[in-house]
This record gives sequence, structure tokens and C-alpha cells, in this order.
Amino acid sequence: MLSGCTPLTNDDNQPTTITFFISGDPTDESAYRMLAADFMAAHPDLTIALLNIPSGRDFRRRLAADFAANTPPDIFLINYRHLGPFVAGEAIAPVAPWLKRSQMISREEFYPQALDAFTWQGVLQCMPQNMSSPVIYFNRDLFAAAGLPDPDAGWTWADFVETARTLTRDLDGDGVIDQYGLGITPSLVRAAPFVWMNGGELVDDLVAPSRLTLDDPATQEALTWFVALQTEHHVVPDAVAEAAESSLSRFLSGRLAMIVESRRATPEFRLIEAFDWDVAPLPVGKQPASILHSDAYCITAASPHQELAWRFVEFANTREGQLILAQSGRTIPSRLDLADSPAFLAPEARPAHSRIFVDAIPTLRSFPLLATWSDIEGVVDAELAQAFYGQISLDVAIRNAAARSEEFLR
Repeated sequence: MLSGCTPLTNDDNQPTTITFFISGDPTDESAYRMLAADFMAAHPDLTIALLNIPSGRDFRRRLAADFAANTPPDIFLINYRHLGPFVAGEAIAPVAPWLKRSQMISREEFYPQALDAFTWQGVLQCMPQNMSSPVIYFNRDLFAAAGLPDPDAGWTWADFVETARTLTRDLDGDGVIDQYGLGITPSLVRAAPFVWMNGGELVDDLVAPSRLTLDDPATQEALTWFVALQTEHHVVPDAVAEAAESSLSRFLSGRLAMIVESRRATPEFRLIEAFDWDVAPLPVGKQPASILHSDAYCITAASPHQELAWRFVEFANTREGQLILAQSGRTIPSRLDLADSPAFLAPEARPAHSRIFVDAIPTLRSFPLLATWSDIEGVVDAELAQAFYGQISLDVAIRNAAARSEEFLR
């Protein structure tokens, strides 16, 4: 609840403005503007000034610049993978005390996987709005044309590769592949589930890592399989083909059979009319595992309106607030009572098997919450991409990543 001494209007008796930064596509922006409008309708003495910066990189640069100038927004929405510098710099006002006092929401109403990802030194820093996991989006028409059944929950890595090989085709016989079986970004966030499925780890200590463990046998075996999707099996566009046309564009145009994406791809894919599509789980390895994608509302320590900012964050995470965003199809709600409900599963809307996202929740793991994790991830991504596209060997990529990441793990 707001303290009684907190003013809702300024000296001119005008509504108090709460600034709120997000980074998303037009569907995201529309949903958050609807959320803000509903909140302002119930709180006419407050104005939510939303700024959307579509590019994630530009968004983080803008945040860093605004914090440096001591003019940050009151609230911003960010993925836990990029949160480290802000919490390490004490730029966040932890939400834990407000959540504990709230009469509208409680910790028990949210998935622990999402809460844990935004917990720093035992204290919840930001309020998770959503969560997701990577899945296989697939073109049902291309599967049917190739005589292939829809993937099921039991398919293996070998099944996955063979399916992608079958669906990679030179349609006109000119020696150039016209239809690829798979699109996947050569990044740590995409490779991590397969590493964990294989019993490997990325770092030596999940709480206080001191080195990468990409050269450990189980990890390297999984990365070898991952890289071979392009270098050996050629089911993924090579660097030249990907630069000429992205895998996302190929999938949207019906010339890519499968693509690995999180729930955020759903609103755009729902606009597809030329073919039918659905989702399938990641192929299974030695043990179940996937990776958490999650964004949260963070209140800045420099905000002069922290209590008022919490009121908006609190409303946004009620059932009513999260329902507004769930209806966009963009994310899995972080609330237990919404993620496993018709409001999210939406049986009348594609994908037909949205439950796959919910079923993956118990297997979700997250990257360490470190001040330098974004730097580490950037180093590994750069080296892994070179190995994925055959520009350097995987052994060299692993050695380079280990050497380049040392300064960020001290």
C-alpha cells in the first residue's frame, strides 16, 4: 500500500508522471500501453509515460547513459541476463520489502524459477512479469509434404537431426539449398539447454563462478553436436545464407521448416496465413533441461517516486494486470494461476500446443546473476558463432572464450 504521506500530484496539482522504459516490438508496446491505460483509469492522479526502444542493444545503452547522467526512468523492464550491472551498482530499489507488505499480490503466486532469476544475494530485486523457454516452431505443411508426422515429446537429438536433414532441400536442382530444415541462433542461450541435457555445465560454480567449463567432456560433446548442425549436417543456413536472409524471414515465408525461438515469436507467427504451424518441445537428451527467458519490472534507486512506481508494478502483476499481457500471446505469465489456464493456453489460438511451454517450466534453469554476465555471454557468443559457421574450430573457440572471459570472472 502507498504510504499516507506520498503525494499523488505535484505542486501544480497535476498528475505525477512515472517513467517506464521497455524494449519490444509493436505488439509488446501495444500490450504495455493497454496495461498502463487500465492502471491510469483506476489512478487518475498518476500518469505512466512509456518509452519503447525496440533494439535491445540500444535500450541497454540508453539505460546505461541515463543512469550515468542520474536521470534513469522510474521503472524499466529487463531480462535477468542483463540485470547484473544494475544490481551490482546498487541502482535498483529491491522489490522484496514491498512484495512482503502487499495486500494485492504475494510471493507464493509466482513461479519460483522466475523469482530466483531476479534474486541477488538472497533479496528479490525486480518483479518478474513473464517467463518462457525455447521451443521448436515448425511448419506443419512442410512436414506433411515430406511425409513426416508432427514431432512428439519423446523425440531424440538423432530424430531432430534426421528430421532437419529430410526437410533441407534443393527444390529446383540447381545445387543451391532452397529450403532449410532448421533455423537456430549460434549463441550460448540457444546452446545451453543441450549442454545441460547432456549433463554438462557452463561454469565451475553456479553461485560464484571463477571459470568457464566449456572444455569439460559433457559440455564439449554437446557443443560439438550443436556446431555440427551447420558444419556437418548443413541443415542450418551458413553465414552467407543467413546474412542474405535471416532464418526468421525464411520461416515466415514458408522456406524454413523449423526454428528455435521463445514465446516472444508467437504474436508475429500468428499473422501467418500461408501455412499452418505449431510448436514442439526441444529434443530430449540424457536428462530434461531448458533455459529460462524472463523479464521483470525494476524500480530504480534514484527514482523520486518509488512508492508510486511500486503501485504500478504491483497492479501489473495482479491477475488482472498479467491477463492483459497474456492475451497478446507474447509471454507465459509468471503467475501460477494464469500460466496454466485458458487465458494463456488459449485453445482457439495458435499454437495449438501452448501447453508445451508450461510443461517445460519444471526443467528451466537460468544463467548466473553476475555483474559481468552480459560480457561473458557476449564473448562466448562471438566465439561460438565462428565455430558454428566453420570459421574456426570448436577447440579454438573454447580456448578463446576461456581466455577472453577471464577478466570478467575475477
